[in-house]
Amino acid sequence: MNGSLVVVDDVAASFAQLVLDRATARKASQFAIAFSGGSTARECYERLARIGVSTLDWSTIDAWWGDERCVPLDDPDSNYRLVEESLLGEVGPLASVQPMRSDIPNAADAYDRLVHSAPPIDFIHLGLGPDGHTASLFPDSDALTAPASRFVVSNLDPRGNNSHERITFTFGGIAHCRSAVVTVAGSSKTEALHRVLDGDLTAPAAHLANDDLIWLVDAEAMGSHSGR
Repeated sequence: MNGSLVVVDDVAASFAQLVLDRATARKASQFAIAFSGGSTARECYERLARIGVSTLDWSTIDAWWGDERCVPLDDPDSNYRLVEESLLGEVGPLASVQPMRSDIPNAADAYDRLVHSAPPIDFIHLGLGPDGHTASLFPDSDALTAPASRFVVSNLDPRGNNSHERITFTFGGIAHCRSAVVTVAGSSKTEALHRVLDGDLTAPAAHLANDDLIWLVDAEAMGSHSGR
């Protein structure tokens, strides 16, 4: 496993505090965060909204997305909608909000150009799927072999376990971010986490290689690895 493994009692609380610490300690005037999707991410953002609404200057925060389903932004399956409902709608106006929009021509190309034109994202939040995927980098999918110079691509799950076409950061795009944190909670993620811990490269998340990579994991997800 690449990165630092941190076993915590409450993944959402630890994530929220990490974001506040990093954003407060930044040297630049603005701080860019790329958001994720899923139930653990929602819990993380709800906690961040509660503890960060009055302690963080949200007008200095730039919002990006690490992956998105190709659905309208107000669709129940949209990662943008998840972040809007759980966080953005609860805090003050941000410096900028850059959703991944699938309703424009060549959407992945457009977002790739946008990411390339901006300073490196300070902090990208990722999850871990039961099949070992992270962002929308699914096992056996084309996006796994994207060149390092390509930061954002379209992708599909060739195994059919995850619906909708996706737009996703590549490994190169994730590595371009200054820091990455992966949040893993619950027993449904134990098998996938064990594969990453054991260096099983058939799990896409095992390929994450940021210099500053943190895995926030609870004891339930760790399972039999809890003593490591």
